Amino acid sequence: MSSLGPKQRIFASLADIAQAIGHAHRLEILEHLAQGERSVEDLAARIGLTIANTSRHLQILRRARLAEPRRDGKRMLYSLLGETDVIALLKALGRIGERNVAEIEVVMASYFRTRDALEPVSRQDLLARIHDRSVTVLDVRPEDEFAQGHLPGAINIPLAALERRIALLPRDQPVIAYCRGPYCVLSVEAASALRRLGFDARRLEDGYPEWKAAGLQVET
Repeated sequence: MSSLGPKQRIFASLADIAQAIGHAHRLEILEHLAQGERSVEDLAARIGLTIANTSRHLQILRRARLAEPRRDGKRMLYSLLGETDVIALLKALGRIGERNVAEIEVVMASYFRTRDALEPVSRQDLLARIHDRSVTVLDVRPEDEFAQGHLPGAINIPLAALERRIALLPRDQPVIAYCRGPYCVLSVEAASALRRLGFDARRLEDGYPEWKAAGLQVET
């Protein structure tokens, strides 16, 4: 690389980063790390990989300085390095994919728009409603993700427990559901289920990581 010019050296390094995120499992790992710190074992269980494979993917992300480890006793915990920038990178990748890749448009149309024909609520709109106290914010992620951080005043009911704990939700104001990000299906399924049960329900346009990366208030 020493024979390359300055621009070519920078582009070569950027290509290394692009290669690091160029795998579906690593993108999914980054989505989980955007919710908060995770152990290798926990990530493996959530994604459905072996611990060895998960560790290998994490090492690639570590070399690209997208994730960093921390030892906790016998466990190795990982978190995002440069969280705001990584989340922005994933969001930009998603926008390009939605514009350029036909398969993504097929999935968006056949799954997301079929199950949730209503326009998602923007962060700005939800923020105004939170300030006006005119909305119920519903976090449908698992409880451990909610504990690491969530939107102000949010109620946590994981999707699997939604119908069982439906009495926790007031019926006199709209419900806005959110989860891990723009392609997380939990909020789509939650909003659809709530409308079938008679609620005025919609979903947030993206998720907790994007809210936090935008510098908006979060609670733990």
